Amino acid sequence: MKRKLIAALMATAMVAAMAAGCAGGAGGGSDKGTSEGGSEGGSEGGSDVITVGFAQVGAESDWRTANSESMKETFSEANGYELIFDDAQQKQENQITAIRNFIQQEVDYIVLAPVTETGWDTVLQEAKDADIPVITVDRMVDVSDDSLFVSYVGGNFQLEGAKACEWLKAYADAKGIKELNIAHIQGTIGASAQIGRTEGLENAAKEYGWNIVAQQTGEFTQAKGQEVMESMLKQHDNINVVYCENDNEAFGAIDAIKAAGKTVGPDGDILVLSFDTVKAGIEATMTGEIICNTECNPLHGPRVAELIEKLEAGEEVDKIAYVDEGIFAHGTDVAKVTVDGTDYEVTEVTQEVIDGRAY
Repeated sequence: MKRKLIAALMATAMVAAMAAGCAGGAGGGSDKGTSEGGSEGGSEGGSDVITVGFAQVGAESDWRTANSESMKETFSEANGYELIFDDAQQKQENQITAIRNFIQQEVDYIVLAPVTETGWDTVLQEAKDADIPVITVDRMVDVSDDSLFVSYVGGNFQLEGAKACEWLKAYADAKGIKELNIAHIQGTIGASAQIGRTEGLENAAKEYGWNIVAQQTGEFTQAKGQEVMESMLKQHDNINVVYCENDNEAFGAIDAIKAAGKTVGPDGDILVLSFDTVKAGIEATMTGEIICNTECNPLHGPRVAELIEKLEAGEEVDKIAYVDEGIFAHGTDVAKVTVDGTDYEVTEVTQEVIDGRAY
């Protein structure tokens, strides 16, 4: 908003200089909202609304819904914001169009949850040329110039994958499981979460001698997760672990496993690992249908607002702002996992844990 106020004042000054003594004073160009008139030391009251354009991926999962709600609740009129929300329906071209619309609308900040990491240089350069800061959330962007975005807010997906795999290693050792034959249902190919969680599994499989028998994208959706799991079960009869890159894929995979006459859980035929810990996912972890669920915190709104407040005050912000995330499991077989010398406590899912969660 400050940028627009300055532009409006400069335009007013130019008109006054060019047409001193003229009473018309119509000049000026378009401006969103209203301004308080031009007396010296004019009031800022009523003009301090910060406009945020949010280019969301879509609504493909329960996690995404929680993420959208967090942004909408944070960037509300009551909190001094105007939020322009765009659902890209999981298409990058729609997000690029949305960003260009935000630029034309002269928003104060652009928040982008990118469908994939690449392909953003041109449109983010346009935002930079328009002096509109861009904050990325949930997924990172791979650009040639890091100044095209001011900060990233979201999970450390490589760490998420590593924590899940260290849990699996410890659990298999505790249970005496000698051979792991893993069906890997990936997220949307090229998304930061997919890249990091896939990297975690592939690194662990190489280190520990696990067998990844099948690997295919489930596109972060329940329907695709079920479809992919059905196909994998027909082709491989030795699967004893399914590594799903989000909860919705896990729900679909569990449906497919049951439909095939197999069982899931600690005493079943197949162990299902997942990520996100949405409400239904954490409930499935309590029952054991999901044996381990690594958190990906969707509540990005407050963290983004914190960054905007700092930018408004002229302060520096961290280039990467990871959110706090835990690891949840059925039972107490693994108390903690260690990644790169750091210990991470594993939380056993109980009703009390579920009741105390914010999402």
